[in-house]
This record gives sequence, structure tokens and C-alpha cells, in this order.
Amino acid sequence: MTAATQTQVPTLALTLGDVAGIGPEITARTLLDHDELRAICRPVVVGDADALRRAVTEVLGRDAGVVRVIDRPADATNDPAAIEVVQDGPSLGHVPYGELSPDAGDGAARFVMRACSLARAGEVDGIVTAPLNKAAMHAGGHNWPGHTELLAHEFGVDNFSLVLSAGELYFFHLTTHVSLRDAITGVNAERTDNVLRLVGSFAGALGIPDEAIGVAGLNPHAGENRLFGDEDADVLEPAVQRARAAGINAVGPLPADALVPQAVNGKWRFVVVCYHDQGHAPFKAVYGDDGVNITVGLPVVRVSVDHGTAFDIAGTGVAREASLVLAARRAAELAPGWNQVWETARSAADR
Repeated sequence: MTAATQTQVPTLALTLGDVAGIGPEITARTLLDHDELRAICRPVVVGDADALRRAVTEVLGRDAGVVRVIDRPADATNDPAAIEVVQDGPSLGHVPYGELSPDAGDGAARFVMRACSLARAGEVDGIVTAPLNKAAMHAGGHNWPGHTELLAHEFGVDNFSLVLSAGELYFFHLTTHVSLRDAITGVNAERTDNVLRLVGSFAGALGIPDEAIGVAGLNPHAGENRLFGDEDADVLEPAVQRARAAGINAVGPLPADALVPQAVNGKWRFVVVCYHDQGHAPFKAVYGDDGVNITVGLPVVRVSVDHGTAFDIAGTGVAREASLVLAARRAAELAPGWNQVWETARSAADR
């Protein structure tokens, strides 16, 4: 029995992220100032109670008593006047704001691992992540490129994609947290085939299996008939043809500088980009706090804010929680039907 079956709304694990950043502040604001979320989900923080209490008292100017430690998600009351926390590990209340801390980095990774453990046990129906700092995580002994790869490892999946989403627009990524040199190598036939199957399965699970999928070229002008590189002709074009032969409505490769504006203007709902900044830079420029990060290919829904730890403003009281609120809302919307997304993606991966 899942947590949602018991409560009628999905139970979401909200990981606190790096406590030296804005994670505690935006988590506190999300849970204390947005009562409407309680009607669609039961949010439970996985993190550190002392770091939350510090944010509540020093940054928000409220009573520390609103932070309540619980043993397991099933104990949560979903009281809109409370922040209910599953404590993981020792207190991190000593970590200063705005400074890279191995303790905070270790905690941020542990919070995610604990949330994954709760999801595997059926105690939560989805995971919502506040931002972590990759350098701090590495300093804390967890050498993952980012959240997405850590989550994939914890769930034992190989075919997954970081997906930026705003409204009904989804940007899938062939590569993410690697150097540009490694990204070029990473755009290979196997990875492209896998992601196109993943997009096709996701579209099918959303009930739009015939929706066109725009594939961005790696090189300027999608290579312009090999004038600017061979990867588009040798890797992406054959992958698109294989996808079409398998019934996936992939189109491309198309010049990214044309494809992305067309997607923003509504021509495409699904876009595949080749590397991190090809997707992230224009997406964040257009959507800002209106965008979230979804990991497709996991057995449970995971949605994240689409911003970083913001060390420069941590503890100052000016951080905005809009992206975290949106992430929780999207996770609550997707969680009830996520098993179909997972089963479809898993069957696609087995082809």
C-alpha cells in the first residue's frame, strides 16, 4: 500500500538541500505560507530540524515550535501551521550561511538518499528537492555530478533524463553535468536512442503518443551538411530515423536557434537538447521561477527547483520560494499517474 492510498493525496518527501544555501528558507516559506498545497499533497521534509528552526526564527522571524520532528512520514498530520521533519543524521545548525561546507554537502546527499529509501519502501509517493551545491557534496564525500545522477544510482536505473518543464513544454537532455568536450562525446548513438525512447514513452504515458519531438542539432545550423561538424549527420540523424521506424514521432536534427524559440512559442511540446546550456540557458532566461526540473526514468516522480543554492543571498530573507512551490505542485499532479510513466519507460528501455 502506498502512502497515497492511505491519505488520498500523495505524500511527498521534500529534501532540504544544502543548509548553507537558501533551501531551509524556501522550504519553510513553502510549507508555512502556501496552505493550498495541503489540499493536494502531504509534504514531509527530509533533512535537519535545527537548520530549519534557524531559518524559521532568524530569517522568517517566527516561532521555532512550528518545526516538529516525526519518526516516519505516516506520522505526519499535514498541519498547515507546522513543518514536519524526518531527521536524518546529526544536527547541521552550526553550518554558516553562504559558505561551502563539507558537512552541508554530506547532509544534502544523505537527505536525498533517505528520501529514495522512503520511496523504495512505499512510504512516500514522490520526491521534491531543494538545491544542493555540487562542490560541497563532493567535499562531503559524495562524488556525483548532481542530483539526477545520485537519484538514478539510488534507484538502480541506467536510462533517465533531466527534463526542464514549464507548463506543457518539456526539454529532455542527452547530456547534463559534464564538460562541453565530454558532452560532444556523450552524444552517441546509444544515448540518443535511449532518450528518444524515453521521450516517446513519456509522451505515451501523458496520452499524446503521436506528439512530435523536436531534436536539436549539436552543432550550429545542425551541422549545415557537414560544414560545421559531422555529429548531426552521423549520430543524430540516424537516431531520429531509427526512432521514427519504431513509431516515435521524432523530427530533426534541427538548428537549436530555431527549434528552441519555436518551442517557447508553442510549436513543440517535446524538445531534445544535446548539452546542459543548450537547454538550461534559454529555458531559464524565458521561464525563471516558472520552470521546474523533472527526472524521467525513475520509479517515483522527482521534481526539483530550477535554481541553485544562492549562497550570496542565503540567510538574508530575500529568497523566493516560487519554484519550490511549483515543484511541489507538479509532483503532486504527476504522482498519482507516475506508475504508468515508469512502466512505459521501463518497457521502452527493455526493447
